[in-house]
Parts: sequence; C-alpha cells; structure tokens
Amino acid sequence: MSSVDPPALINRGISVHGSALLAAVILAISNASAASLDLVFTHFDSSAPLRFDSLRYKNHAGEGYSSTRLAYLIHDVRLAGAEGAASQHSDTVGFIDATRSRDRIRIHDVTPGHYQSITFHVGLDSALNHSDPAGYIADHPLNPNLNRLHWDWQGGYIFMALEGHWRKQGATLPEGYAYHFANDNNRTTITLNAGIEVTDETEVVLGLDLAKLLRGLSFEKDGATTHSQAGDPVASQLKNNLPEAFEVLHVRQGIEMPAQPRLIPIDLPASPTPFSVSFPRHIPIPKLPLDNPLIAERVALGERLFHDRLLSRTQEISCASCHQGQVMSDPRRFSLGVEGQPGPRHSMPLFNLAWKDDFFWDGRASSLRSQALVPIEDHLEMDNSIKKVIKKLEAAPDYPGQFAKAFGSGRITGETIGLAIENFLLTKMSFDSKFDRSMKGQTELSAEEKRGFELFFTESEPRLDRRGADCFHCHGGALFTDHGFHNTGLPPTEDLGLEATTGRKSDRYKFSTPSLRNIALTAPYMHDGRFATLEEVIDHYNTPFELSPTLDPNLAKHPQGLGLNEADKKALVAFLRSLTDPAMQER
Repeated sequence: MSSVDPPALINRGISVHGSALLAAVILAISNASAASLDLVFTHFDSSAPLRFDSLRYKNHAGEGYSSTRLAYLIHDVRLAGAEGAASQHSDTVGFIDATRSRDRIRIHDVTPGHYQSITFHVGLDSALNHSDPAGYIADHPLNPNLNRLHWDWQGGYIFMALEGHWRKQGATLPEGYAYHFANDNNRTTITLNAGIEVTDETEVVLGLDLAKLLRGLSFEKDGATTHSQAGDPVASQLKNNLPEAFEVLHVRQGIEMPAQPRLIPIDLPASPTPFSVSFPRHIPIPKLPLDNPLIAERVALGERLFHDRLLSRTQEISCASCHQGQVMSDPRRFSLGVEGQPGPRHSMPLFNLAWKDDFFWDGRASSLRSQALVPIEDHLEMDNSIKKVIKKLEAAPDYPGQFAKAFGSGRITGETIGLAIENFLLTKMSFDSKFDRSMKGQTELSAEEKRGFELFFTESEPRLDRRGADCFHCHGGALFTDHGFHNTGLPPTEDLGLEATTGRKSDRYKFSTPSLRNIALTAPYMHDGRFATLEEVIDHYNTPFELSPTLDPNLAKHPQGLGLNEADKKALVAFLRSLTDPAMQER
C-alpha cells in the first residue's frame, strides 16, 4: 500500500515530496555556474494563433476543423554545439497541454554557451512508457491524474492527444475526431537547427503548426480516429509530419520566472495528531493541499460539521442530508433544501475527491474548502449565512473546544469551517471493489465482467474493424474519471453547465465527469438525474446523440451512437457493477 502521512514533514513546511526539492536546492548550490533553459511551446495553424472555440481552421482537404484538446509528452532534450563539441543532455520529461495553458518545460544545469541545434522526442522511451504510472508524485509530468494521457491497463502513455471537431463541406453540424498518437515505435525525434545562446536565464520559444501536423490527412477519407495500432496509416502520417511541424520561433535572454508562492500550513494547533490515508499501489498519488494537512482533530471536526443540521437556517438539514451514507450520494433525482425546496441538479457523490481540482457540476469552486461553504448560503439548500452559522457554533457547548483542538487560534470563521470540512472529505476514499481485488489477484472477474471490461476500454474504429464502448476517454484510469467537463449529447436545457462559470460559449452544456466507482450505488445519473438505471445510461450512448458544436469529440465521432448489441450492453453493466466497494453499500 502507498500512504501519505503529512504531519511530520508538513509541520516543518516541507511537502510530501520535500526530499526531492531539498536535493534540487543542494544541487543548485553546488553547481552555481550552471544555467537554466526554459522551453516554451506555442501553437498555431498556418501562423494563426490556435484558439479552442470554433471551426475556424481548414485542412488541405478543405474540411473545417477545431481543436478542443492538444496535449503531449516531451522527453530527452539535447543541445548540440558545433561539430565535435560536446552536447548537453537532459533526461527531463515534460508535459504540455495547450488547452490548460501548460506550455513550459524547465531544464536545469545547462552549461552556458552557444549551441547550434536542439533535439527532443515526442513520446517516451520504452522503459518510461511502461513504467508504473502510480509511482509518480502528484505534480510529476507522468502522474496520470495530472496528464490524463495514460493508456489505462493496456500499458503505456499517449504521446500526443489531438481532439476536436470537423465538418464536411456543405454540412451544418460538425462531427468529432480524436487522434491519439502512441506506442513505442511511434516515439518521434525532433531536431531543430537554430543558434541558441544559453546564459543564466534563457527561454527558447518553440512553435507547433497544426496545419503541418495534419498535412496529407482528411478526416472523411482517412478516418477521424486513431489509437496508433500497428499498420494504421493515420498514425504513420502523423509520425512523418511531426518533425516538420515544430520550429524554433525565438530565443530570449534574461527571462525571470515569477516566484512561486510558498504554501505553509494554515493555523495548525500546537500538537496536531497525524491522520494517515492509504490506497492501493495502482492508484496515482493525489495532490493533497499543503496548507491544510490531514490531522485527526480537523477530520473529526469536519465530520461533525458535515452531519450537523445546525448549519441550515431551519436546522432541518445537514450536508449529509443530500450526501447520504458511505457513498455520500442522494437516491432522489433532486435533493431537497430547507422547507422542502428542490434543487436544479442531482447531488454528486463525495468520495475520492483528493484527486479532483474543480467542484460542482459546473466547476465553480476550485477547492473543497470553498465548495463546502456554498450550500450553507444557497437559498435552495441551507439558506443560511456564514455569519449566523459562526454565532451558532460559538454558542454551542463544545464546538469552541473542538475548534481550539483543530486550529492554533481556536477561532471559528468561514475559513476554519471550510478547512475542517475539506479535511474530512479528503479522507473519504473507496478502492476495494471486486475489480480492485481482481487487479491484486485476490479474485477473478466473471466471463461477462471481463467482456464488459474489454468493451469499456476498447475504442470503436469501424475502419479498422474494431468495435467497443469507448468509455475510457472520459472515465479511464484507476479513478474511472478524467475529472474533465464534457457535453455528453443530452437534449439542451436552460442549464448551461460550465459556460455559466467560464462565460465561454465553447463550454456550453459541459458538465463535470463523475467517477464510475460505486456507480451502481449512485443512481440516478447525469447532472439532472434523468436516468434511473445504468441500462438507460448505456442506451443513451448507444443511440444517436444530440449534435451540437460543443458535443465531446469522442462522442461526435460516433454521431449515430455506439451500436452495441444486447449482450454487449449487459456485459458492460456487469463490469460497471464490479466497481462497487462493499464498504460503501450502507446508506
């Protein structure tokens, strides 16, 4: 089992991976003459900056297209001097995600001087590609919860993911495409000749031109999907195009990176009690908040607050009223707030949140501590105010004492209430399903469950005679979610989803992707609870979707649905039921 035990290190202001940071500091002190080199990647189409909002680009076949996802892995960067001069080599791994504004790789310990070329690889060498993805710390480029580029249990990473929409000439609505470039033989070497003068702080800006990357490909004629199977001509064309698609745009000197804020624990008590969490080896390491380390005093306080009806205006409901039992879900389609008022959405289950960054169906909260306070003041939920809740807690017989144990100041504030509930929710984990036990060799899935597993993780590519349920794009990995936001082809309503948070039309009808762990226990389904059974959910994906400009590309590439037969649908349900953790079955 892997475990995260923060207090001994966190109390000294050092994170779980603090030893690695300390080693980097020591190295920097011992090698003061070395310079750092930043590679910054920018993306465009025939010199027009890449935007992720509409079908504004055309490929050589005249097909309009957009990009909704562009992410890739860079490995093994080398700088070469004049002929015969020694080269500088770094085994750095970098993760670039244009749609999430992740565009920079920093290479340390570069000897200052003049270099004539830079070489790197799109993709990983075989050893890294097939390494254990659960062994990387939370912010490592190869942590699958960060990069969302791992091939699940098939092994290996996607080297480059390019997804979006395309439209046939004369068509009104677009279809989707998903090019997933992967597998050892497709690791591609990029060598760019350019004079690079490395000083103390140097930045090399590299461009990736999608027009060149997609040269010679037609979505209609060549196919709108690839998963880089052996002999797939689409993957071969991408590999041929990659070396010409990159170029060096600028070299800048004296660029200073902004200082990173140092997170220190907020208001710790004098003698906190460590609270350990553990999870199986196949689960990636989460990024626990360094300023709110898990301590028993806060977990206990957060649990009590979560179940206390005192937080609501009428003292009729608590957080647990809508997030019931061990699975912390609501069997009702819409939860009821004070005085029986129904909300507009189904209550999401609250477990395995330590791996999640954005909360609520529309992502309007960026932390659990802020999410925890919203229902208190929502008129359709608890309909109270934080000020009034604080007064109630201060007047309660034993709450002041509990806050004094959990926080050094002992103060009862909106911040300390949120931190305590966050601490409690971070401990709610579930990884002991039949599926997990089968992964550890403790039991075996039935033949039908195995067939469902195969369908779940198989891409449907009719041109290659491959049929599957294609679930893993949004619900892949050991957590069975990508924690992203997707338009799943439901008929439109007044609920705009993520667009209400971001203000972007390109986010219309996108909603948070829940984990499929314990899915058999968390009915009804979808953000509005419209489906009562798993069979209804599968029927939705098996039939034509509601086409729209923001329909997820991995669904839009199958506009008529997946076309599974009855036996396939039954097997898929059997596999989904194998994701149930027996400990979560109590309501």
